[in-house]
Amino acid sequence: MNTKKTLGLAAAATLATLGVAGGAIAQDAPARGAEMTRADVEERVAQRFARMDANSDGVIDASDREARARARFDRMDADGDGMLSFAEMQSARENRTEMREERRAERGENRRGHRMGRRGGMRQDMMQRADTDNDGTITQAEFTSAALVRFDHADANNDGTITADERREQRQERRAQRRQNRG
Repeated sequence: MNTKKTLGLAAAATLATLGVAGGAIAQDAPARGAEMTRADVEERVAQRFARMDANSDGVIDASDREARARARFDRMDADGDGMLSFAEMQSARENRTEMREERRAERGENRRGHRMGRRGGMRQDMMQRADTDNDGTITQAEFTSAALVRFDHADANNDGTITADERREQRQERRAQRRQNRG
């Protein structure tokens, strides 16, 4: 592989990690006011795991992250020359912005309705907590277990359903915890 292509892949992987890396393990939030059951969470987690397990080997690890980064690079490299031009980077950025706005419109969200799960640091912390045996890989069982722990924490009355009020309370707890950790 030539040096230019190697540098191009490295730059794309870095950009993908910083700004557009896919999939936190937090389940997608349901529509405002909608309730979510454990079964809903398990279904969403299974779908998310399948998307993140790029090589379908049953675990999420560095090879999956590399495969996703290479696929993103290939999508962005419109002319297939192994390098990303400024125009290709801008085009990819515009496409992501357009798709994001379409998803927000479908969900009825405005710009302020962004998800905290898009932040790399939080995602990395969540992934590390999911790797309970600290072997550098996350199995589907670990992935599901981590999501259900978060679900159980949010389900204040232990009825198997998270309401909008319970989600709001959990969000306030997380904010308070982050403030405490910062200061």
